[in-house]
Amino acid sequence: MPEIVTIGLDIAKNVFQLHGVDRSGKIVLRKALRRRQVPGFFSTLPPCLIGMEACATAHHWARTLIAFGHEVRLIPPAYVKPYLRRQKNDAADAAAICEAVTRPSMRFVPVKSPQQQSTLMLHGARDLLIGQRTALINALRGHFAELGIVVAQGARNTRQLIGYLQDKTNSDLPDTARVALQPLVVMLVGIEAQIAKLDRAILAAHRSDPISVRLATIPGIGPIVVSCLSASIPDASLFQGSREFTAYLGLVPRQHSTGGKARLGSISKMGNRHLRKLLVVGAHAALYSMKHRAYSAGDMTAPAPLGPSVINNHIAKRAPSRHDITLRG
Repeated sequence: MPEIVTIGLDIAKNVFQLHGVDRSGKIVLRKALRRRQVPGFFSTLPPCLIGMEACATAHHWARTLIAFGHEVRLIPPAYVKPYLRRQKNDAADAAAICEAVTRPSMRFVPVKSPQQQSTLMLHGARDLLIGQRTALINALRGHFAELGIVVAQGARNTRQLIGYLQDKTNSDLPDTARVALQPLVVMLVGIEAQIAKLDRAILAAHRSDPISVRLATIPGIGPIVVSCLSASIPDASLFQGSREFTAYLGLVPRQHSTGGKARLGSISKMGNRHLRKLLVVGAHAALYSMKHRAYSAGDMTAPAPLGPSVINNHIAKRAPSRHDITLRG
């Protein structure tokens, strides 16, 4: 087989497409492999550069190929698209990946360890359960409102509705309504218990990590945010500064500039959506705490024509720089 220097690997569930080139850029390999054939093929291949899109199962395959001695680089799918020629298919995708992975200015995604992926699974499961809890609370509130029973918003106030349901002497609830709503309450109680269990697991991991404890000293940064932050970004040196980190979070203005005239819009909302949400919620909590504890925060709490969302965004954008300072300090 001719010398293969670079391979673009388009991964999928069952069929994997390869596109390999030699040192001069000449195509020397075009091949499709079944999933079970991939480890055997790369274990016998001399070490080379392999590019893959950072999509589902990419980190698993990256670790597998690295163990065989190859250099693996993960590319955000959006950065591969400009190198795609005409129609989209597996072979064209693999060729585009092979071309993109050799670009000097290309940015890559660090390969996550199983532990980091497991931590992110905690956050994903917690986020899913919170969404299900919200849906159940909204359903309960809607059903009770139909019977004229209304409580204030918030998850805490849902306990009043549960109390109404459990009160057998309450004649405002027909027996049929109790039968219909009881399963929703059972599901809600179970989900809240599971959320608390995941919170304890995240807190235990946070307390065992000295860097995580150190980062939690930043206002608005707690165990949940720190855990997601350290698992999502295993190597902070990939960013040249806090501004790049802020752009990665999608907290910078969207640009549509031309002709030397800057046109800035709202925040781009690109990048890590979950981490951005946690930072903004943490900023909101920090601002709320400052306000009610009369804690001075400089110009962020001074009277100004700014809405709460603007102030929250301002605090969230400062968090990455403080994160960088804390790690370096």
